[in-house]
Amino acid sequence: MSDTSAPEAPTALPPVKRRNAELVLIVVAVLITMMGIAIAGLNLNGRVPAATWTVGLTFGAFAVAAHAAMRFVAPYADPLILPCALFLNGIGVAMIWRLNAVESENIESAGVGMQLVWTALGLIFCFLIIIFLKDPRVLQRYTYVSALIALVLLALPALPVIGHEVYGARLWIKIGPITFQPSEFAKIALVIFLASYLMSKRQVLQIVGKPIKVGRFTLIELPRARDLAPILVGWLIAIGMLVVLRDLGTSLLLFGTFLAMLYVATQRSSWVTLGLVMFAGGATVAHFLFWHVRARVNIWINAFDNDVYEAVGGSQQLVQGIVGMAYGGLFGTGLGAGRPTDIFAADSDFILASIGEELGVTGLLAVLMALFLLVERGMRVALASTGTFNKLLASGMAFVLVYQTFIVLGGVSRVIPLTGSTTPFMSAGGTALLTSWIMMGILLRISDNARRPAPQAIQDEGATQVIRR
Repeated sequence: MSDTSAPEAPTALPPVKRRNAELVLIVVAVLITMMGIAIAGLNLNGRVPAATWTVGLTFGAFAVAAHAAMRFVAPYADPLILPCALFLNGIGVAMIWRLNAVESENIESAGVGMQLVWTALGLIFCFLIIIFLKDPRVLQRYTYVSALIALVLLALPALPVIGHEVYGARLWIKIGPITFQPSEFAKIALVIFLASYLMSKRQVLQIVGKPIKVGRFTLIELPRARDLAPILVGWLIAIGMLVVLRDLGTSLLLFGTFLAMLYVATQRSSWVTLGLVMFAGGATVAHFLFWHVRARVNIWINAFDNDVYEAVGGSQQLVQGIVGMAYGGLFGTGLGAGRPTDIFAADSDFILASIGEELGVTGLLAVLMALFLLVERGMRVALASTGTFNKLLASGMAFVLVYQTFIVLGGVSRVIPLTGSTTPFMSAGGTALLTSWIMMGILLRISDNARRPAPQAIQDEGATQVIRR
């Protein structure tokens, strides 16, 4: 009998290096960064600023150094991951310089020095991971250690001594002059924990519990009650962050990543359905019990009401961002020709709105395509990886990137409530940029391992040969 089953899609990646293609794309990314600064300067004061060379060439030196390192430490890694990340980082640098130039008395003195410093540190961390994490599967040994690290990092902002509240949300910790957002690092620890835990428990979680039927049709297959502990813990953490830390963005990000990885591990949509229902129910209860949740929802639904717009902490920022993107239209006002500086946090939480105003829908779509291409390559790496842990780890990193992008874009476009999250690689600040590059280091290492050619077996000809005459 012939086999009529559909053939499986190929998942192996070709064992080729493609570093020259990577170099061409990196050069293009650097040139786009320099052109962005030059165009912004021309629109601001009619001449090409010195930052085109100082900032642009510094960023270019970082990018070329990263490419040179790739040729030695990860020659078989995916050739699109590093160029896409550098393109997004470069667009962020150019936009931050443009925003700082307006606020500076002298355009030539405007700078993005700290963003370049964080870029350099991020690349260093990225390549330290590539060099020393030869096989990411060693992280399996630290299942519950990574879970403990994630929980501690998430809880730190709630402490009264070091917890630091910024604009109504306790997302930061402050130790002397140093301020950073620990939840950014917690998401990496959480993905490592989930990849390890789900790898070991996936067979148990795949077991079907009680099916819910209407007549002969099965609506959903609920998991067994004894297997509900993981999703209950994830739900409690997400709702706890929403209530205690007032951080809707990280709550959505972590719980969404948790559900996506749970689906990848079990291939059961019932887990996702159950999780979404639980999160929606918890968020609804929180809306009625806690004023800060109601305030976020009110700003989202009634953004254009005059009372909400004029209120302290109201919808002014959101409305200005929407109006700015509408004013940008299809092709934008041009870098340096718009007024994104009127928006609060234009270089961080609202950097996508700033890009939408000055580069238009076209420029915003180009940025989103680069972000989603990065996510697609992460999922492609997951498909090609050997071992369940590496597959779950790579897909988890990709899910973090896509959910974070959705949360930011959905917030500034009023699709979901505004959360105050940062755009990967682009927003001003060091914590988010560092964690983005750390995730790229993990993806590049997994990709290099997956694409390397299998070692050739040495044929043993034997010690004795028979010579026929």
